[in-house]
Amino acid sequence: MADQELILDEDSRDLYQELLNVAMGRAADMLARLLNTFIELPIPKVNLIARSELDMALASAAGKKNVSAVCQGFMGDAISGEALLLLTDADINDLITLGGIGDQDSRNELELLMDTANILIGACLKGFSEQLDIHLTQSQPEVLGHHQPIERLLNPQTSWTQALAIEIRYRLENRAANIELLLLFTSGSLEIINNKAQYLLE
Repeated sequence: MADQELILDEDSRDLYQELLNVAMGRAADMLARLLNTFIELPIPKVNLIARSELDMALASAAGKKNVSAVCQGFMGDAISGEALLLLTDADINDLITLGGIGDQDSRNELELLMDTANILIGACLKGFSEQLDIHLTQSQPEVLGHHQPIERLLNPQTSWTQALAIEIRYRLENRAANIELLLLFTSGSLEIINNKAQYLLE
């Protein structure tokens, strides 16, 4: 990711949250159909984040539990970034139960993980980009790790130092499971997104 100073004012932050509420609703509806359960919608968090802060946040979210993670890049209209879906082993177990697959069927477990990632990442990006009248192309999703300690999934060699981070935590009704979705936009994308968003404020 390109490295430049980022500025995020309160009006832009509030607008991003409004745009994301629409996108999140679409994603939650699709996931609810897949898992046949109600998805509780969170308040999205929009912040500027440094690379070191991201690593600490992910480590804190995982705790001492093993995690599974899917990463997917996106770009279009001079905007680029990546999405990260993160679930602990306990979260995966709830998905397995709701998805109706055997506990030992690792192939189907990975398919369910990828289906969940495709739904949440795709619907959120589509809903967000359509409201800003931009077109984003997504790369193939990649499983960063499956039942791995979070430390093995962090990449200290990543070139970016700061990004616009949108954090969404979906909760499955009557279960402890949380599905963490993080959208990271490059520093070079922020000015373009802000300009697009200003038209909605006028």
